[in-house]
Amino acid sequence: MKKIVILTATRAEYGLLKPIMTKLLEDPYYDTRIAVTGMHLSPEFGMTVREIESDQMPVDKKIEIVLSSDTPAAISKSMGLALISFSEYFEECKPDAVMVLGDRYETLAVCCAAVNARIPIFHLHGGETTEGAIDEAIRHSLTKMSYLHFTSTEVYRKRVIQMGESPDRVFHVGAMGVENALNTQCMSVAELEDSIGFALGERYAVGTFHPVTLETATAGKQAEELLSALDQHKEIRYLFTGANSDTDGRSINRILKEYARRNDNFCLVDSLGMRRYLSALKNSLFVIGNSSSGLMEAPSFHIPTINIGDRQRGRISGETVISCKPERHAIEEAIHKAMDDSFREAIKKAENPYGDGHTSEKIIKIMRDFFENDRIDIKKKFFDIDFEI
Repeated sequence: MKKIVILTATRAEYGLLKPIMTKLLEDPYYDTRIAVTGMHLSPEFGMTVREIESDQMPVDKKIEIVLSSDTPAAISKSMGLALISFSEYFEECKPDAVMVLGDRYETLAVCCAAVNARIPIFHLHGGETTEGAIDEAIRHSLTKMSYLHFTSTEVYRKRVIQMGESPDRVFHVGAMGVENALNTQCMSVAELEDSIGFALGERYAVGTFHPVTLETATAGKQAEELLSALDQHKEIRYLFTGANSDTDGRSINRILKEYARRNDNFCLVDSLGMRRYLSALKNSLFVIGNSSSGLMEAPSFHIPTINIGDRQRGRISGETVISCKPERHAIEEAIHKAMDDSFREAIKKAENPYGDGHTSEKIIKIMRDFFENDRIDIKKKFFDIDFEI
């Protein structure tokens, strides 16, 4: 039996990891431990650990690290708390591997502790680019710390190899979000309305707007520009989820809360959870904001995504995605395009570039092969590529 720790720190990350958590918990070959930290344990961000517990997921450890501030200094201190706390947890737990997803600052600290403890790291969603966010540097740092790599596209697989990781440890498996979108039993609009206490009607949009963390003091202004554009379409109702705990995330949430107070066609919730979020996407007119879900999950429902600003710049996007500047008039033009009948007809058969929905089973099969055949050697060799610049 192999002991695997799966890390989750945010609502979005948990939703993506849920299928593989479920499969590993059901597999007697693995002793699966779920470690919960970050925003999950913060009342300010919806205390989303409750969703994990309501799903009957056995939480092995809860580690609080989020401070009541989102300044750069506070985030660095949270990383310090994570490094200290997870070093103690790994010493106590002694896992055979740690599984992480994405590019969060908490994940970087946890992986530093795992590297020091000589624990192999299995990384999902490496090789991607988000040029407007500090996540870009964190994601690539995690790649160099990790042993097995599970990428969402072939382009990203090649990029991980370009970073010196051996091809026999890098696998294109697709995106976890696509698996959720294609396999989750969604709620009806009426059920969703009852769940959130807000009437969506037949014409509503779903939004999430996070700060662009490699920009300074732009979060508030960009949020105001977005809301000014929404003001031009009062006939549409809006369901927004709150920003995350990145630098300036709280300032965005303050602006959204005030806007919701003044506008009865706008609803803000801290977190919808995976099933409610996908249910909201399925029947919406469009998705708006700068969340990666607009590029990964939303295309599976053949609905337009309005991708604002630079947070996701560099990430592969399909035909359903309309990218625009974080300026009112540009956002208004994008909304008009998303509502255009010819555009909506053209994307009805558009393919999602992030896979076929069988990601978790591919990952588990590869993991089993490495464990059973004793293929893990953390003394990695750098893989050089012959090329001319």
